[in-house]
Amino acid sequence: MNSSALEPIETKSAPAPVGPYSQAVLIENWLYCSGQIALDPETGEMIGNGDIEKETKQVLKNLIAVVEAAGGGTSNVIRTTIYLTDLSDFAKVNQIYSEIFNNKVSPARACVEVSNLPKGGKVEIDCVAWLGNKEKNSNITK
Repeated sequence: MNSSALEPIETKSAPAPVGPYSQAVLIENWLYCSGQIALDPETGEMIGNGDIEKETKQVLKNLIAVVEAAGGGTSNVIRTTIYLTDLSDFAKVNQIYSEIFNNKVSPARACVEVSNLPKGGKVEIDCVAWLGNKEKNSNITK
């Protein structure tokens, strides 16, 4: 693979990386998005004070902002991974997730419980999107 074929995706609508990684990397029509936590992109502060619903909404807002920066939308997301610090939050996260990914075909997905997340977050989500069909179809309210 030629490294010049890799394109970093960056947007101020999602939190800046806090380490040596990109918000996403685009290669050909494939977008690989780094995990997002509930950081406010403007302040860098966590949103929600431990409220799983508020955190999940911010996480998804951040994640979709990155997908949109690459020219896609929710219908382009084909795979997600959800990381929860407490699987008992699954139903609440799933409800919010289903409001965002309510397209004809929902993304394939994994959900795992982890012992800890950055900044004390309760949820982190990453995704892979295929942008060969760059339909703007976001269910996130700006």
